[in-house]
Amino acid sequence: MYIHEFSDPGCQDVREVGGKAAGLAQMTAAGLPVAPGFAITAAAYRSYLQTDGLQEFTRGVLDALGSGRDQTAFDDADRTISERLTGVPLPEAIANAIRAAYAKLCVDTGVDNIAVAVRSSATAEDSVGASFAGEFETWVDIVGADAVLEYVHKCYVSVFAGRVLSYLAEKEIDPHAIEMAVVIQKTVRARAAGVMFTLSPTSGDRSKIVMEASWGLGLSVVGGEVTPDRFVVDKVGLGIADRTLGNKIIEYRRGDAPVEVPAERRELLCLQDDEVVALATLGKKLERMHQAPQDIEFAVDEELPAGSNLILLQCRPETVWSNAVRKPAFDAGAGMMSWITGSISGATAVPAHTHDASHRH
Repeated sequence: MYIHEFSDPGCQDVREVGGKAAGLAQMTAAGLPVAPGFAITAAAYRSYLQTDGLQEFTRGVLDALGSGRDQTAFDDADRTISERLTGVPLPEAIANAIRAAYAKLCVDTGVDNIAVAVRSSATAEDSVGASFAGEFETWVDIVGADAVLEYVHKCYVSVFAGRVLSYLAEKEIDPHAIEMAVVIQKTVRARAAGVMFTLSPTSGDRSKIVMEASWGLGLSVVGGEVTPDRFVVDKVGLGIADRTLGNKIIEYRRGDAPVEVPAERRELLCLQDDEVVALATLGKKLERMHQAPQDIEFAVDEELPAGSNLILLQCRPETVWSNAVRKPAFDAGAGMMSWITGSISGATAVPAHTHDASHRH
């Protein structure tokens, strides 16, 4: 099978679709919203390398490298293999399967010629360390079935890039042990985006959920280029306790450069109340799943209909307050009057540093 939609149980098999696709499938199975898409399995990559003697060719080039670690030799091998692979298109059966899956994605989302991201999801990434994932290419805003096929092909060729061969040699990994699955996923068109903590990032109060968001992609928020709108939600009952309008002068409509926010939108909150509550609900679910406070990035996709336009981009454990030593509320060795006095004064210990508004990575 060459294709798995994220909702297919088979898409959780990391051996066939890689860690990235499997993670998206697991979030989908948990009912969490991710950008829609599908995975092209490692079986398709294996079939491609078995076409026209490609695997024998690449093995011959790599065997000729011997045990050397010369980057120039790796780059020469890259050029030789790239020239050969580029001249061999994807087998028709694989191309047809990808065309059909892309067409279904367009129908399912209601967007003709939908723009997608083509993302590597190598099956060996998790076994050799997270840094390996950055060795492969990702492309965004790919439009049309022919372009998707072109970039899937590029993804396959990228397995033999000189920097990848060098890294594999350093780790003593046979490049043919790498099997390249590929994620095809809708490019998010963010009307607004931001970050959410399932506790207060300034006080550590676990009864609150705090969001900071701005217009467009989240780049302006995580880069500290705007003062985002801020929303505070009571975790119990999900009532919105506070809304603070930010100073949102710029926004990123695409990832390349910012543009000015029109004056009439600067004075508007970028999230509606129902969106704030829906995001807080997702935050509580993620916190329960991971059994710890979470630091979450999200977007509101302007191309998807209301009700299915909230997209989770990333979720990871909150580390500042979660790692702080929490003193017991009552010191069993102190007297009752000492406890009463401390409670009235509101004295609490605060970690040496807290999250700032920019949420830098």
